[in-house]
Amino acid sequence: MENLGCAKNLVDGESLAGMLLQKGWQVADTPEEAEYLLVNTCGFIAQAKEESIDVTLEFRRRFPTKKILLTGCLSQRYGQELFRHLPEVDGVFGNRDLTKIGEILERIEGGEKGLLVPERYGPTPPRPVRAASPGSTYIKIAEGCRNRCSYCAIPLIRGDLRSRPEEEILEEIRTFLQAGIRELNLIAQDLGSFGRDRGDAEGLVSLLRRIQRLSGNFWVRFLYIHPEHFPLALLDICKEDKRFLPYFDLPFQHASTKILKAMGRRNGSRENLHLVERIRTTLPEAVIRSTVLLGFPGETEEDFEELLRFQSQACFEWLGTFVYSREEGTPAAEMDRKRTLHVKRSVALSRKKRIEEAQQEITARRLDRFVGKRLPVLIEEKVEGEGLSLGRAYLHAPEVDGLVVIHDGSVPPGEVIPVRVIRRNGIDLEAVPVVKEAYHG
Repeated sequence: MENLGCAKNLVDGESLAGMLLQKGWQVADTPEEAEYLLVNTCGFIAQAKEESIDVTLEFRRRFPTKKILLTGCLSQRYGQELFRHLPEVDGVFGNRDLTKIGEILERIEGGEKGLLVPERYGPTPPRPVRAASPGSTYIKIAEGCRNRCSYCAIPLIRGDLRSRPEEEILEEIRTFLQAGIRELNLIAQDLGSFGRDRGDAEGLVSLLRRIQRLSGNFWVRFLYIHPEHFPLALLDICKEDKRFLPYFDLPFQHASTKILKAMGRRNGSRENLHLVERIRTTLPEAVIRSTVLLGFPGETEEDFEELLRFQSQACFEWLGTFVYSREEGTPAAEMDRKRTLHVKRSVALSRKKRIEEAQQEITARRLDRFVGKRLPVLIEEKVEGEGLSLGRAYLHAPEVDGLVVIHDGSVPPGEVIPVRVIRRNGIDLEAVPVVKEAYHG
């Protein structure tokens, strides 16, 4: 199985694997060993769609006799088109009801080309206990989204918000903790909206209070909270319980009031900067990641300069950048078709480069404050032959941020050890172990 796109798609891939294991299938370690190749596609932006198609065509080139099944977001949104126009695949399966994966494989096993794009949403299937990386896993607490940002196709693909039952989430967490997982990365399209589909505006806080009551030494990380739904009680939880990491992923997207309004955002830069200040005043050690979108329809040079000022004032530790992608069926796509609003891709890319260049200095400055400090670090891998290990501290989310390079290669992946940071090296930190034993809180 080739998982593309976000962590939520990775969890879907694990769920598909769990369903197939229950039905007697086995997961092959390499594509060469497999009979079926599942490409779990992403359909978020044009670049992700292109990658999904490129990976599929490359698999067909390398493995002309194997069966290829497309799954994931691209399959859900464009199932019919892919089935008609991509003869290289043997089947297309949407992601609204993962429990039906067995049905489409039975069709393909019977000699048919399969197409199954469920319209109704199925139950949450069981996941095999598997770490996304040593000692770490993702826990998806909700599916779908109700925010309706004008540029985003996610609600068209994954539907409206559907929060999982708290007890179901807690049971999954208990299972992973019993298996030795040390880091729980909570994910959803918007963690802050958890429970709102049930009329519970404090749903996330309620869930976290129940997780607090679980015993054990583990981390809880929050990935993606819409700034307008950020529960301030979350700061109290992080202050009370150090297992809840002061790492906040807040996608502000822009700073221009005009652009934010066109995006469907209610808060402006003043409110957003106030939230950043509130977080850092309450939790001085807090780390904030954000994302910004360049080239949104109607973005002028003045709007961009406002974004640069916001970036300078907010001083995010980490910042991701994206160029606007026209997604059919979204309100922004209609805006982008107007010549007076369309922003040339070359202009958007130039602005993206300027934001990234400015962020390098900001990130370096924010990381320098960790030099000389002691931090617990989750070891992810050894660097063979170098006497080094790679890991992450609380300021590093999986895959997207920097790393800690530890000058010791003896600690097994999945362990958490205390280290002292000795220097910054680009976006990474270098450190030495404080003691040669697993960190226990």
